[in-house]
Amino acid sequence: QVQLLESGGGLVQPGGSLRLSCEASGIIFSSHTMGWYRQVPGKERELVATIGPHNRKMYGDSVKGRFTISRDNAKNAVFLQMDSLKPEDTAVYYCSARYNYHYWGQGTQVTVSS
Repeated sequence: QVQLLESGGGLVQPGGSLRLSCEASGIIFSSHTMGWYRQVPGKERELVATIGPHNRKMYGDSVKGRFTISRDNAKNAVFLQMDSLKPEDTAVYYCSARYNYHYWGQGTQVTVSS
């Protein structure tokens, strides 16, 4: 019943922008800390950004100043605006929801390449 559905991934050129969306169902959305993580083959999953129930935001050092996380509780959705993209941002991006349990989406591929 719990679903986190990511969308918005794709292929972009260095310096470009992309906006990821995640729609949640089956949870009390407003009670959860929502987040974005990313993973490259052979590396551990990396924190990108989180946003808490009271809008507290945290960002990974590698994306500070370039990415912005936001949420819309009326839509049960969390977003990640990614600007000034670099090839190093290439990864599968996962949406997460956390309270007593940590739920994960299936992931969406972001590729930054010329």
